[in-house]
Amino acid sequence: MNSPSSSRPRQFDLIVFDWDGTLYDSTALIVRCIQAACADLELPIPSRTAASYVIGLGLHDALAHVAPTLPKERVPELGLRYRHHYFQRQHELSLFDGSLELLAELKSRHHWLAVATGKTRSGLNEALEHVALRGVFDATRTADETQSKPHPLMLQELMAELSIGPDRTLMIGDTTHDLQLAVNAGTHSVAVSYGAHEPAAFADYPTRHVAHSVAELKQWLMQHA
Repeated sequence: MNSPSSSRPRQFDLIVFDWDGTLYDSTALIVRCIQAACADLELPIPSRTAASYVIGLGLHDALAHVAPTLPKERVPELGLRYRHHYFQRQHELSLFDGSLELLAELKSRHHWLAVATGKTRSGLNEALEHVALRGVFDATRTADETQSKPHPLMLQELMAELSIGPDRTLMIGDTTHDLQLAVNAGTHSVAVSYGAHEPAAFADYPTRHVAHSVAELKQWLMQHA
């Protein structure tokens, strides 16, 4: 795994990214779509904080959380309304500035790269296609094909697929769901503060670092990963 041009031992062989709010600048749109879906079904409209909190969870779990009065058999109906609003606007989304350069630099250093996301498989594939990142990641997992965060199975499956142990794996995310996922799977973690959750919420987790921009994240990874 070490680059032939460097004798410095690399700390992490596998770097796993959350998608929404970490690499993909989608937090605000997701919040608006959750709120619009609730309005469509004449449900109480969650605040931005409440809608942001569930980002990173699987869609069913997220919507059940923001609409606790909705009978569980109607959660799929709310999901259809969410998808309606999201797919109408998803063409407006893009990667955070600097994300492409960050991923390219990590690839050049021969890290394995992966994605662990609350999106569906079709949703992640569409997003990867939209930003021309198909083939960049060595493995990906979505919430509809394994357990949703913060259950450790998503990370455990990625590590097993790439034959990397928890001590050599770093999880990067913008929510406490990502950080709890790392704790549950026994991996290291880095938080980013520019996504869905406020950085004050990260204080209870053993993160290696909290990055306040992609540029700061890149600098930390170049020095420590």
